[in-house]
Amino acid sequence: MRPRLLLALLLALPLLGVGAPARPRLKPLKTSTPPVLDGRLDDAVWAQGASVTDFETFIPEFGKKQAEKTTAHMAYDEQNLYFAFRCLDRPDQIKAALSRRDDIGSSDFVCINLDTFNDQQSLYAFYVTPLGVQGDSRFASNKEDFSVDMVWDSAARIDAEGWSVELRIPLKSIRYLHRPRVEMAVFFERTIHRRQEHGSFPALDPGRGYAFLPQMAVLEYEGLARPGILELLPAFTLSRQATREEGVMVRHPDDRQWSLTGKYGLTPSLILDATVNPDFSQVEADAGQVDANLRSNLFFAEKRPFFLEGSEAFNIAASQTGSMLAVFHSRTIVDPQWGAKLSGKLGRDDTIAALAATDTADPRSPDPANPRFGVLRYRRTTQEDGYLGAFYADRGAGPRTNRVLGPDGQVRLTPGSLLGFHAFGSTTGDASTAGTRRGRALGLEYLYDTSRLGVTAAVHDVTSGFIADAGFLTRTGLTSTSLKVTPKIYPASSWVRRLDPFAGYATLRDHPSNLHEADATLGLTAIFQGNSAATLQWDDATEVFLGQRFQADGLRLSGRSQVHRVLALSGSYWRGKGIRYTAEPFQGQGSQTSLSAVYQPGESLNLTINWTHADFYRDTAEEKIYSYPISRAKLTYQFSHAFFLRAIAEYHGYRRQLVTDFLASYTYIPGTVLYLGYGALAKRQEWENGMYRPSDHFLDMQRGLFFKASYLWRL
Repeated sequence: MRPRLLLALLLALPLLGVGAPARPRLKPLKTSTPPVLDGRLDDAVWAQGASVTDFETFIPEFGKKQAEKTTAHMAYDEQNLYFAFRCLDRPDQIKAALSRRDDIGSSDFVCINLDTFNDQQSLYAFYVTPLGVQGDSRFASNKEDFSVDMVWDSAARIDAEGWSVELRIPLKSIRYLHRPRVEMAVFFERTIHRRQEHGSFPALDPGRGYAFLPQMAVLEYEGLARPGILELLPAFTLSRQATREEGVMVRHPDDRQWSLTGKYGLTPSLILDATVNPDFSQVEADAGQVDANLRSNLFFAEKRPFFLEGSEAFNIAASQTGSMLAVFHSRTIVDPQWGAKLSGKLGRDDTIAALAATDTADPRSPDPANPRFGVLRYRRTTQEDGYLGAFYADRGAGPRTNRVLGPDGQVRLTPGSLLGFHAFGSTTGDASTAGTRRGRALGLEYLYDTSRLGVTAAVHDVTSGFIADAGFLTRTGLTSTSLKVTPKIYPASSWVRRLDPFAGYATLRDHPSNLHEADATLGLTAIFQGNSAATLQWDDATEVFLGQRFQADGLRLSGRSQVHRVLALSGSYWRGKGIRYTAEPFQGQGSQTSLSAVYQPGESLNLTINWTHADFYRDTAEEKIYSYPISRAKLTYQFSHAFFLRAIAEYHGYRRQLVTDFLASYTYIPGTVLYLGYGALAKRQEWENGMYRPSDHFLDMQRGLFFKASYLWRL
């Protein structure tokens, strides 16, 4: 498709759309006697207030009455929203573990999905398990982000007939439009882990698939107080490091840092965050990934608290398939000196997010200038969950500047289909060379999803000159098209609940060489009774690299299963053709295996073991180029919701190094925390005759002690 024609289609999208059907309306009870949160549901407000039942499944099947009865209650006062669930079940069948926040995937849970603006653009999700473990997330642009942590209260209790949950959500913890009459929207959800069964109220329309934002029930509130939002978060960190230099372990001076972060609500829907000398530490290192023979950089998710308020606004449309693009990826800001951010809503339909920060220059870089970042995001709600937006991102360091600017958006064409686009241009300049480089990134994606059929189609065009220094991009210089069709079959079987055969075809033109790639895909996913699933996939593919075309065929098998109440297994295996990504590339073949086991013998103990292995051989001589194994074990003991101890050991066979990490963590509420950690890195080597030589024994290369204390002060 010609880029000009693609751009014309993108700009016409906001003119399209489909009317919205009527949604259920609920009126929670306003109370002057709030419930006591103890998980018992014996307060008068629950008996007198509004409630809903009739939960129906949407995973793995649509429209089935959920096997165990669920009742959801709702109420409010001037300062808080209250919800409760009563979940009938056999106590010996309830799956629950005492774990840290957000670690809820192996338990039963209920969830309040709350669209606080009733604009069908985004939502807050509040999860609670039968043992009271909390999880929370933000959802926007078809992406859910669990890195956000909000302050709210809950209590849960298991009894002879099932389990119950009560929640209190302070208005100052969420963003909404303050008016005499406030409308929000809710999607009540319950998951029964042993059956891999998700149910909801309101029930999802099979013809609309998983597009739940336009299908949520409307909540009507009156007389909500205007909350004052002012938060101060002072933090102190102490880091003590030692590294081995020329065979001798050298201790570095202690690094003591104070930081202060503040949050102020200009309105209940518009928030200003600012920070000085911010504490952007994260208490768990990123899990090891195979980084041998990579064509592009690895992507690591954001975990640092300052960036999380309003971060969902930085998602872009038409980025679900094809070239992975983020106009702004906050982990490009490595060691900030300061930061400021404004995020929220201007009225019901207008969303903004703006960020400014100064990073600390990389000491390894020849340019001593500190990088500067400026980001601006705007979104205008159109119809249902559609929007039209604009994005600007700027990064400058010394003589180099990079700017990305352009629109994006999505429109719901039919109840089950969504069309999204983005059209960004970049300008990169270098004053030292007086050179300017320009490029574009265009994307158009069509998603169709119902209970019987899923279809994805996409077109992407990214020129070689497109650069996003403040973002993330895997590859440039390409024009790609793709199509994937997935029928969904529900057999009358006692052991298979759903079969999803799929077929796809993708083509890509490599701009520098004008050579074409192709990938024909055929596969099958099976969802079994209980909590098990498996996928088999074959790809007949080619790939272009440095002006040459190579084979990239491969067979992939993956699966997962809760094989026992205390043991869950998962794994994947791929074998096929590939490329050795070097200055002189060559055809090869290899495999990659990933295995994982989660052992949870009781409520408090969790042992997770992961093993990954990748290898690669030259085709012509069957010469082994590399073998890359990574083994990782994580042991966690959760004493309470707030306090846990954790130990991690990870061995990289390719690098011959062992990483150990120990942590004691206490979290009273998000923001009020104490961490004490110790980490070390050892390599299988020894110092001999002025150099490091391979050895069968481990030699400590780095050691570090870490302490952090912070206190969230909410006014």
